Amino acid sequence: MAVGIRVYSERVGDGGGEPVLDAENGEELMHVQPGVSIVLSNGPPESPGTLYISSKKVVWLSDVDREKGYAVDFLSLSLHAVSRDPEAYPSPCIYTQIETGDDENVDESEDSDSECNGTLDLSKITEMRLVPSDPSQLDHLFEIFCECAELNPELIEEEEEHNWISSVDQLREEGTEVEDPNWFMSENPTSTIGQSNGDHDLARTVLELQINDRRFEDADEMEHDVDSGHH
Repeated sequence: MAVGIRVYSERVGDGGGEPVLDAENGEELMHVQPGVSIVLSNGPPESPGTLYISSKKVVWLSDVDREKGYAVDFLSLSLHAVSRDPEAYPSPCIYTQIETGDDENVDESEDSDSECNGTLDLSKITEMRLVPSDPSQLDHLFEIFCECAELNPELIEEEEEHNWISSVDQLREEGTEVEDPNWFMSENPTSTIGQSNGDHDLARTVLELQINDRRFEDADEMEHDVDSGHH
């Protein structure tokens, strides 16, 4: 997945063309809205174009220049909202915030940083406005954005810390009393016994249960020996 907004010029079909979709991975075209201008950061509106919303991304293609267009994946959109406040922006629009993957280094002078020698630096664009020529379509566009955002939940990677208890000595160091010094645990990490995932109490409980089981086995053997001696 590409992070942030990017230049997009892949089109298929006659006329203005439509964006190329990744149909093999289930991408579907959800909505087409003609007559939409795009505003990146605090720059001027681009020439009117057509907005294509797929199940994976938002694509804006210029109606004037076939080589001009932009795309951003829903996973890179951290916020989307309807803006009708003229103090925030003169025209009603869909306002979005974009994650660039380098958000910590984006300073307050975004206007100057997003343009270098007159060339727009898309890697520093964190805001995008979509301005439809028909403001009555804003609520419907917002609903489509919400629907597609739900189709693209944020991936959360959690690294589980596995704490392995591999010996009685280790338990002693952690303050657990072990009365049978001959008892041991497998050091094979594929064994589920002793895998605590950060919960040492669970591992200790398992250990104590197994020690008690060993004691019962020893008691049974002693009782059996006593009974054998009486015969």
